[in-house]
Amino acid sequence: MAVQEARHGAERGGGLGAGQGAAHTGGCTCGDCPHGAREGHRRAVAAFLARRDELASGQGLPAAVAHSASASRQWVSDELTQSADLVAERGRVDGEAWLGRLWRRTAYAVWGAVLTLLVVQALTAIGAGWTAARTAGLLAALVVAAGLTGAGYLHRARGGALAPVVGEDNRLSTSRAMAAGWVLFVVYAILVLVGQLAAASAHGRRDDLIAGLELARGAGVVTVVAVVCAIAVLVRRIVGLRVLGQRLQKVRADRPRAADLLTDDSGRGSFADIQYVVIGAVALVFAAVRLARRPEQLPDLPWGLALLVLVSAATYLAGKYAEGGRPVILSVVRSREAGDLDAPIRTGDDIEIRGAGFVPPGAQSADRLSRMVVRIGAVHVHVPLVPVPGGFSNPTDAVLTVPVPVDVEPGRVEVQVVTAAGVETNRCLIEVTD
Repeated sequence: MAVQEARHGAERGGGLGAGQGAAHTGGCTCGDCPHGAREGHRRAVAAFLARRDELASGQGLPAAVAHSASASRQWVSDELTQSADLVAERGRVDGEAWLGRLWRRTAYAVWGAVLTLLVVQALTAIGAGWTAARTAGLLAALVVAAGLTGAGYLHRARGGALAPVVGEDNRLSTSRAMAAGWVLFVVYAILVLVGQLAAASAHGRRDDLIAGLELARGAGVVTVVAVVCAIAVLVRRIVGLRVLGQRLQKVRADRPRAADLLTDDSGRGSFADIQYVVIGAVALVFAAVRLARRPEQLPDLPWGLALLVLVSAATYLAGKYAEGGRPVILSVVRSREAGDLDAPIRTGDDIEIRGAGFVPPGAQSADRLSRMVVRIGAVHVHVPLVPVPGGFSNPTDAVLTVPVPVDVEPGRVEVQVVTAAGVETNRCLIEVTD
Protein backbone atom coordinates (compact mmCIF):
# COMPACT_ATOMS: atom_id res chain seq x y z
CA MET A 1 0.00 0.00 0.00
CA ALA A 2 2.81 2.43 0.80
CA VAL A 3 4.42 1.74 -2.56
CA GLN A 4 1.11 2.33 -4.38
CA GLU A 5 0.47 5.62 -2.54
CA ALA A 6 3.97 6.88 -3.31
CA ARG A 7 3.60 5.84 -6.94
CA HIS A 8 0.24 7.63 -7.29
CA GLY A 9 1.84 10.80 -5.99
CA ALA A 10 4.65 10.54 -8.55
CA GLU A 11 2.15 9.88 -11.36
CA ARG A 12 0.16 13.00 -10.45
CA GLY A 13 3.33 15.06 -10.70
CA GLY A 14 4.36 13.36 -13.97
CA GLY A 15 0.88 13.83 -15.45
CA LEU A 16 1.13 17.58 -14.94
CA GLY A 17 4.46 17.66 -16.79
CA ALA A 18 3.03 15.58 -19.63
CA GLY A 19 0.11 17.94 -19.97
CA GLN A 20 2.43 20.90 -20.20
CA GLY A 21 4.60 19.12 -22.80
CA ALA A 22 1.56 18.32 -24.96
CA ALA A 23 0.98 22.03 -25.49
CA HIS A 24 4.31 22.43 -27.26
CA THR A 25 4.25 22.66 -31.05
CA GLY A 26 6.55 23.29 -33.98
CA GLY A 27 10.31 22.89 -33.82
CA CYS A 28 10.67 22.81 -30.04
CA THR A 29 13.37 20.76 -28.31
CA CYS A 30 11.23 18.98 -25.72
CA GLY A 31 10.92 15.79 -27.75
CA ASP A 32 7.14 15.96 -28.21
CA CYS A 33 7.53 16.76 -31.93
CA PRO A 34 9.64 15.11 -34.64
CA HIS A 35 11.91 18.15 -35.02
CA GLY A 36 12.94 17.95 -31.38
CA ALA A 37 13.47 14.17 -31.27
CA ARG A 38 17.24 14.32 -30.85
CA GLU A 39 17.16 16.99 -28.16
CA GLY A 40 14.24 15.29 -26.43
CA HIS A 41 16.13 12.01 -26.32
CA ARG A 42 19.26 13.71 -25.02
CA ARG A 43 17.35 15.43 -22.24
CA ALA A 44 15.49 12.24 -21.32
CA VAL A 45 18.79 10.35 -21.02
CA ALA A 46 20.32 13.12 -18.88
CA ALA A 47 17.27 13.18 -16.61
CA PHE A 48 17.31 9.39 -16.23
CA LEU A 49 21.01 9.28 -15.34
CA ALA A 50 20.55 12.04 -12.79
CA ARG A 51 17.55 10.26 -11.30
CA ARG A 52 19.38 6.94 -11.17
CA ASP A 53 22.38 8.40 -9.37
CA GLU A 54 20.09 10.27 -6.99
CA LEU A 55 18.22 7.11 -6.04
CA ALA A 56 21.50 5.16 -5.84
CA SER A 57 22.68 7.57 -3.14
CA GLY A 58 19.47 7.07 -1.15
CA GLN A 59 17.96 10.45 -1.94
CA GLY A 60 14.44 11.15 -3.18
CA LEU A 61 12.71 8.26 -1.41
CA PRO A 62 9.17 9.00 -0.13
CA ALA A 63 8.70 8.77 3.61
CA ALA A 64 5.98 6.14 3.09
CA VAL A 65 8.49 3.56 1.83
CA ALA A 66 11.72 4.69 3.47
CA HIS A 67 11.14 2.47 6.52
CA SER A 68 11.05 -0.77 4.50
CA ALA A 69 13.99 -2.05 2.49
CA SER A 70 11.80 -4.22 0.23
CA ALA A 71 9.22 -1.46 -0.31
CA SER A 72 11.88 1.13 -1.10
CA ARG A 73 13.59 -1.24 -3.53
CA GLN A 74 10.31 -1.91 -5.32
CA TRP A 75 9.49 1.81 -5.47
CA VAL A 76 12.94 2.66 -6.82
CA SER A 77 12.71 -0.11 -9.41
CA ASP A 78 9.28 1.07 -10.57
CA GLU A 79 10.44 4.69 -10.80
CA LEU A 80 13.49 3.76 -12.84
CA THR A 81 11.42 1.46 -15.07
CA GLN A 82 9.00 4.27 -15.90
CA SER A 83 11.85 6.68 -16.59
CA ALA A 84 13.62 4.07 -18.71
CA ASP A 85 10.46 3.49 -20.75
CA LEU A 86 10.34 7.22 -21.48
CA VAL A 87 14.00 7.16 -22.56
CA ALA A 88 13.33 4.15 -24.79
CA GLU A 89 10.35 5.85 -26.43
CA ARG A 90 12.35 9.01 -27.05
CA GLY A 91 15.19 6.88 -28.42
CA ARG A 92 12.82 5.10 -30.79
CA VAL A 93 11.47 8.41 -32.10
CA ASP A 94 15.01 9.76 -32.43
CA GLY A 95 16.09 6.62 -34.32
CA GLU A 96 13.21 6.92 -36.78
CA ALA A 97 13.95 10.59 -37.36
CA TRP A 98 17.65 9.80 -37.83
CA LEU A 99 16.85 7.14 -40.43
CA GLY A 100 14.64 9.66 -42.22
CA ARG A 101 17.56 12.07 -42.45
CA LEU A 102 20.11 9.44 -43.40
CA TRP A 103 19.05 9.06 -47.03
CA ARG A 104 20.18 12.64 -47.78
CA ARG A 105 23.56 11.96 -46.20
CA THR A 106 24.01 8.79 -48.22
CA ALA A 107 23.10 10.69 -51.38
CA TYR A 108 25.64 13.40 -50.56
CA ALA A 109 28.28 10.73 -49.92
CA VAL A 110 27.55 8.99 -53.24
CA TRP A 111 27.76 12.17 -55.29
CA GLY A 112 30.81 13.24 -53.33
CA ALA A 113 32.48 10.02 -54.45
CA VAL A 114 31.56 10.83 -58.06
CA LEU A 115 33.08 14.29 -57.70
CA THR A 116 36.23 12.77 -56.20
CA LEU A 117 36.49 10.39 -59.16
CA LEU A 118 36.18 13.32 -61.56
CA VAL A 119 38.95 15.22 -59.80
CA VAL A 120 41.24 12.18 -59.76
CA GLN A 121 40.64 11.52 -63.44
CA ALA A 122 41.29 15.15 -64.32
CA LEU A 123 44.56 15.16 -62.39
CA THR A 124 45.79 11.85 -63.84
CA ALA A 125 44.84 12.98 -67.35
CA ILE A 126 47.42 15.77 -67.23
CA GLY A 127 50.15 14.74 -69.65
CA ALA A 128 48.52 11.41 -70.51
CA GLY A 129 45.44 12.94 -72.10
CA TRP A 130 41.75 12.19 -71.76
CA THR A 131 40.75 8.74 -73.01
CA ALA A 132 37.53 6.92 -73.80
CA ALA A 133 38.11 4.73 -70.72
CA ARG A 134 38.03 7.82 -68.48
CA THR A 135 34.78 8.94 -70.06
CA ALA A 136 33.31 5.46 -69.64
CA GLY A 137 34.40 5.36 -66.00
CA LEU A 138 32.81 8.73 -65.28
CA LEU A 139 29.57 7.80 -67.05
CA ALA A 140 29.43 4.48 -65.18
CA ALA A 141 29.87 6.33 -61.89
CA LEU A 142 27.02 8.67 -62.82
CA VAL A 143 24.74 5.74 -63.63
CA VAL A 144 25.55 3.94 -60.36
CA ALA A 145 25.15 7.16 -58.35
CA ALA A 146 21.80 7.92 -59.98
CA GLY A 147 20.58 4.39 -59.26
CA LEU A 148 21.67 4.56 -55.62
CA THR A 149 20.09 7.99 -55.18
CA GLY A 150 16.79 6.83 -56.66
CA ALA A 151 16.74 3.68 -54.54
CA GLY A 152 17.65 5.74 -51.48
CA TYR A 153 14.76 8.10 -52.11
CA LEU A 154 12.31 5.22 -52.40
CA HIS A 155 13.61 3.80 -49.11
CA ARG A 156 14.17 7.16 -47.40
CA ALA A 157 12.22 6.08 -44.32
CA ARG A 158 14.55 3.09 -43.84
CA GLY A 159 17.92 4.76 -44.23
CA GLY A 160 18.16 5.47 -47.95
CA ALA A 161 20.82 3.55 -49.83
CA LEU A 162 21.85 1.78 -46.63
CA ALA A 163 18.44 0.10 -46.23
CA PRO A 164 19.54 -3.22 -47.85
CA VAL A 165 22.47 -3.59 -45.43
CA VAL A 166 20.44 -2.94 -42.27
CA GLY A 167 19.55 -6.19 -40.53
CA GLU A 168 16.34 -7.22 -38.82
CA ASP A 169 17.81 -6.12 -35.48
CA ASN A 170 18.23 -2.54 -36.84
CA ARG A 171 22.01 -2.85 -36.99
CA LEU A 172 24.31 -2.65 -39.98
CA SER A 173 25.05 -6.17 -41.20
CA THR A 174 28.72 -6.87 -41.85
CA SER A 175 27.99 -9.70 -44.30
CA ARG A 176 25.46 -7.65 -46.29
CA ALA A 177 27.71 -4.60 -46.38
CA MET A 178 30.62 -6.65 -47.70
CA ALA A 179 28.45 -8.33 -50.34
CA ALA A 180 26.93 -4.99 -51.37
CA GLY A 181 30.38 -3.45 -51.77
CA TRP A 182 31.60 -6.20 -54.09
CA VAL A 183 28.36 -6.25 -56.10
CA LEU A 184 28.48 -2.48 -56.65
CA PHE A 185 32.12 -2.72 -57.71
CA VAL A 186 31.40 -5.47 -60.25
CA VAL A 187 28.42 -3.55 -61.62
CA TYR A 188 30.61 -0.47 -62.01
CA ALA A 189 33.36 -2.48 -63.75
CA ILE A 190 30.88 -3.97 -66.22
CA LEU A 191 29.41 -0.54 -66.94
CA VAL A 192 32.91 0.75 -67.67
CA LEU A 193 33.35 -2.01 -70.26
CA VAL A 194 29.90 -1.30 -71.68
CA GLY A 195 30.76 2.39 -72.09
CA GLN A 196 33.99 1.60 -73.89
CA LEU A 197 32.26 -0.96 -76.09
CA ALA A 198 29.63 1.58 -77.10
CA ALA A 199 32.32 4.12 -78.03
CA ALA A 200 34.60 1.65 -79.85
CA SER A 201 34.48 1.84 -83.64
CA ALA A 202 37.08 -0.71 -84.68
CA HIS A 203 36.12 -4.40 -84.79
CA GLY A 204 39.39 -5.44 -83.13
CA ARG A 205 38.80 -3.07 -80.25
CA ARG A 206 35.28 -4.40 -79.69
CA ASP A 207 36.53 -7.97 -79.74
CA ASP A 208 39.18 -7.13 -77.13
CA LEU A 209 36.57 -5.55 -74.86
CA ILE A 210 34.26 -8.54 -75.17
CA ALA A 211 37.18 -10.84 -74.42
CA GLY A 212 37.76 -8.83 -71.25
CA LEU A 213 34.56 -10.36 -69.85
CA GLU A 214 35.81 -13.92 -70.24
CA LEU A 215 35.87 -16.07 -67.12
CA ALA A 216 39.59 -16.76 -67.45
CA ARG A 217 40.34 -13.11 -66.72
CA GLY A 218 37.76 -12.43 -64.00
CA ALA A 219 37.58 -15.82 -62.28
CA GLY A 220 39.02 -14.47 -59.04
CA VAL A 221 36.55 -11.59 -58.79
CA VAL A 222 33.61 -13.81 -59.75
CA THR A 223 34.58 -16.35 -57.10
CA VAL A 224 34.87 -13.70 -54.39
CA VAL A 225 31.52 -12.13 -55.31
CA ALA A 226 29.81 -15.51 -55.29
CA VAL A 227 31.25 -16.41 -51.89
CA VAL A 228 30.50 -13.09 -50.14
CA CYS A 229 26.92 -13.10 -51.46
CA ALA A 230 26.45 -16.69 -50.33
CA ILE A 231 27.88 -15.79 -46.91
CA ALA A 232 25.37 -12.92 -46.57
CA VAL A 233 22.44 -15.23 -47.29
CA LEU A 234 23.79 -18.08 -45.15
CA VAL A 235 24.49 -15.84 -42.14
CA ARG A 236 20.94 -14.52 -42.21
CA ARG A 237 19.65 -18.09 -42.27
CA ILE A 238 21.92 -19.22 -39.45
CA VAL A 239 21.06 -16.27 -37.22
CA GLY A 240 17.33 -16.70 -37.85
CA LEU A 241 17.37 -20.40 -37.01
CA ARG A 242 19.46 -19.88 -33.88
CA VAL A 243 17.15 -17.14 -32.64
CA LEU A 244 14.05 -19.29 -33.24
CA GLY A 245 15.78 -22.20 -31.53
CA GLN A 246 16.61 -19.99 -28.51
CA ARG A 247 20.32 -20.62 -29.00
CA LEU A 248 21.02 -16.96 -29.79
CA GLN A 249 19.65 -13.85 -28.09
CA LYS A 250 18.96 -10.83 -30.29
CA VAL A 251 17.81 -7.42 -29.05
CA ARG A 252 16.77 -4.69 -31.46
CA ALA A 253 18.96 -1.58 -31.53
CA ASP A 254 17.64 1.99 -31.52
CA ARG A 255 19.33 2.78 -34.82
CA PRO A 256 22.15 1.46 -37.03
CA ARG A 257 25.68 2.74 -36.48
CA ALA A 258 28.85 2.48 -38.53
CA ALA A 259 30.53 0.68 -35.62
CA ASP A 260 28.12 -2.23 -36.10
CA LEU A 261 30.34 -3.43 -38.96
CA LEU A 262 33.23 -4.08 -36.55
CA THR A 263 31.52 -4.91 -33.24
CA ASP A 264 29.09 -7.39 -31.76
CA ASP A 265 25.64 -6.50 -30.44
CA SER A 266 27.05 -5.26 -27.14
CA GLY A 267 29.42 -2.80 -28.84
CA ARG A 268 32.65 -4.74 -28.21
CA GLY A 269 35.07 -5.27 -31.05
CA SER A 270 34.59 -8.60 -32.82
CA PHE A 271 37.64 -10.33 -34.28
CA ALA A 272 35.61 -12.22 -36.89
CA ASP A 273 33.93 -9.05 -38.14
CA ILE A 274 37.08 -6.92 -38.10
CA GLN A 275 39.24 -9.36 -40.06
CA TYR A 276 36.43 -9.90 -42.60
CA VAL A 277 35.98 -6.17 -43.20
CA VAL A 278 39.71 -5.37 -43.30
CA ILE A 279 40.72 -8.19 -45.65
CA GLY A 280 37.68 -7.66 -47.87
CA ALA A 281 38.32 -3.91 -48.08
CA VAL A 282 41.99 -4.43 -48.96
CA ALA A 283 41.07 -6.88 -51.72
CA LEU A 284 38.44 -4.44 -53.00
CA VAL A 285 40.99 -1.62 -53.16
CA PHE A 286 43.39 -3.89 -55.04
CA ALA A 287 40.66 -4.78 -57.55
CA ALA A 288 39.81 -1.09 -58.01
CA VAL A 289 43.47 -0.29 -58.79
CA ARG A 290 43.60 -3.16 -61.29
CA LEU A 291 40.47 -1.81 -62.96
CA ALA A 292 42.02 1.65 -63.21
CA ARG A 293 45.16 0.18 -64.79
CA ARG A 294 43.32 -2.14 -67.16
CA PRO A 295 39.82 -0.75 -67.76
CA GLU A 296 39.37 -2.92 -70.85
CA GLN A 297 38.75 -6.10 -68.79
CA LEU A 298 37.37 -7.31 -65.50
CA PRO A 299 39.95 -6.98 -62.70
CA ASP A 300 42.13 -10.08 -62.68
CA LEU A 301 42.21 -10.64 -58.92
CA PRO A 302 45.13 -12.98 -58.13
CA TRP A 303 44.10 -16.34 -56.77
CA GLY A 304 46.29 -15.86 -53.71
CA LEU A 305 44.35 -12.74 -52.72
CA ALA A 306 41.03 -14.37 -53.64
CA LEU A 307 41.87 -17.37 -51.46
CA LEU A 308 42.71 -15.02 -48.59
CA VAL A 309 39.25 -13.45 -48.90
CA LEU A 310 37.67 -16.91 -48.90
CA VAL A 311 39.54 -17.90 -45.73
CA SER A 312 38.44 -14.64 -44.11
CA ALA A 313 34.82 -15.31 -45.11
CA ALA A 314 34.99 -18.83 -43.67
CA THR A 315 36.36 -17.44 -40.40
CA TYR A 316 33.55 -14.91 -40.26
CA LEU A 317 30.93 -17.60 -40.88
CA ALA A 318 32.41 -19.84 -38.18
CA GLY A 319 32.39 -16.92 -35.75
CA LYS A 320 28.72 -16.24 -36.47
CA TYR A 321 27.86 -19.87 -35.90
CA ALA A 322 29.81 -20.03 -32.63
CA GLU A 323 28.53 -16.80 -31.03
CA GLY A 324 25.73 -16.66 -28.51
CA GLY A 325 24.38 -19.48 -26.44
CA ARG A 326 21.34 -20.18 -24.33
CA PRO A 327 21.18 -18.61 -20.84
CA VAL A 328 21.51 -21.12 -18.04
CA ILE A 329 20.78 -21.29 -14.29
CA LEU A 330 23.55 -22.97 -12.36
CA SER A 331 22.21 -22.65 -8.84
CA VAL A 332 19.69 -20.84 -6.63
CA VAL A 333 20.51 -19.90 -3.05
CA ARG A 334 18.93 -17.84 -0.31
CA SER A 335 20.28 -14.29 -0.25
CA ARG A 336 21.77 -13.55 3.16
CA GLU A 337 22.55 -10.12 4.54
CA ALA A 338 25.18 -9.42 7.18
CA GLY A 339 23.90 -10.51 10.58
CA ASP A 340 21.20 -12.83 9.29
CA LEU A 341 21.01 -16.39 10.49
CA ASP A 342 21.32 -19.27 8.07
CA ALA A 343 17.86 -20.59 7.25
CA PRO A 344 15.86 -22.29 4.51
CA ILE A 345 14.09 -20.29 1.81
CA ARG A 346 10.77 -18.85 2.96
CA THR A 347 8.21 -16.64 1.27
CA GLY A 348 9.35 -13.05 1.50
CA ASP A 349 13.05 -13.97 1.40
CA ASP A 350 15.36 -12.88 -1.39
CA ILE A 351 16.89 -15.57 -3.56
CA GLU A 352 20.06 -15.26 -5.56
CA ILE A 353 20.00 -16.93 -8.98
CA ARG A 354 23.46 -17.70 -10.29
CA GLY A 355 24.17 -18.60 -13.89
CA ALA A 356 25.27 -17.10 -17.19
CA GLY A 357 23.77 -15.23 -20.13
CA PHE A 358 20.97 -13.48 -18.24
CA VAL A 359 21.65 -10.12 -19.97
CA PRO A 360 21.73 -10.48 -23.77
CA PRO A 361 24.28 -8.44 -25.76
CA GLY A 362 22.86 -4.99 -26.37
CA ALA A 363 20.34 -5.24 -23.51
CA GLN A 364 22.33 -3.33 -20.89
CA SER A 365 19.94 -0.36 -20.94
CA ALA A 366 17.46 0.03 -18.09
CA ASP A 367 14.36 -0.47 -20.23
CA ARG A 368 15.70 -3.83 -21.41
CA LEU A 369 16.85 -4.89 -17.94
CA SER A 370 13.39 -4.12 -16.54
CA ARG A 371 11.85 -6.69 -18.91
CA MET A 372 13.59 -9.59 -17.19
CA VAL A 373 11.23 -11.94 -15.37
CA VAL A 374 11.80 -14.83 -12.99
CA ARG A 375 9.12 -17.52 -12.93
CA ILE A 376 8.86 -19.01 -9.43
CA GLY A 377 6.31 -21.76 -9.58
CA ALA A 378 3.24 -20.17 -11.14
CA VAL A 379 4.20 -16.62 -10.11
CA HIS A 380 6.05 -14.24 -12.43
CA VAL A 381 8.40 -11.91 -10.58
CA HIS A 382 9.90 -8.90 -12.38
CA VAL A 383 13.56 -8.51 -11.53
CA PRO A 384 13.98 -5.26 -9.54
CA LEU A 385 16.44 -2.65 -10.74
CA VAL A 386 18.95 -1.81 -8.02
CA PRO A 387 20.87 1.34 -9.00
CA VAL A 388 24.46 2.11 -8.09
CA PRO A 389 26.51 5.11 -9.23
CA GLY A 390 27.16 4.57 -12.93
CA GLY A 391 24.93 1.53 -13.45
CA PHE A 392 22.98 -1.25 -11.75
CA SER A 393 24.03 -3.95 -9.32
CA ASN A 394 20.93 -6.00 -10.13
CA PRO A 395 20.30 -7.62 -12.54
CA THR A 396 23.65 -8.70 -13.94
CA ASP A 397 24.67 -11.23 -16.55
CA ALA A 398 25.62 -13.83 -13.93
CA VAL A 399 23.53 -13.04 -10.83
CA LEU A 400 19.88 -12.06 -10.27
CA THR A 401 18.28 -11.26 -6.92
CA VAL A 402 14.49 -11.41 -6.56
CA PRO A 403 12.08 -11.79 -3.64
CA VAL A 404 9.95 -14.91 -3.19
CA PRO A 405 6.32 -13.66 -3.30
CA VAL A 406 3.81 -14.72 -0.66
CA ASP A 407 1.70 -16.26 -3.45
CA VAL A 408 4.28 -19.01 -3.90
CA GLU A 409 3.03 -22.22 -2.31
CA PRO A 410 5.41 -23.96 0.10
CA GLY A 411 7.12 -27.06 -1.23
CA ARG A 412 9.30 -27.84 -4.20
CA VAL A 413 8.89 -25.20 -6.92
CA GLU A 414 10.65 -24.54 -10.19
CA VAL A 415 12.64 -21.38 -10.88
CA GLN A 416 13.15 -20.17 -14.46
CA VAL A 417 14.49 -16.90 -15.89
CA VAL A 418 13.05 -15.18 -18.97
CA THR A 419 15.54 -12.72 -20.43
CA ALA A 420 14.87 -9.43 -22.20
CA ALA A 421 15.15 -11.24 -25.54
CA GLY A 422 12.35 -13.62 -24.53
CA VAL A 423 14.62 -16.65 -24.14
CA GLU A 424 13.89 -19.04 -21.28
CA THR A 425 16.57 -20.73 -19.20
CA ASN A 426 16.53 -24.23 -17.80
CA ARG A 427 14.41 -24.96 -14.72
CA CYS A 428 15.91 -25.27 -11.26
CA LEU A 429 14.09 -26.79 -8.29
CA ILE A 430 14.11 -25.11 -4.87
CA GLU A 431 12.43 -25.95 -1.56
CA VAL A 432 10.21 -23.23 -0.07
CA THR A 433 9.19 -23.73 3.56
CA ASP A 434 6.47 -22.08 5.65
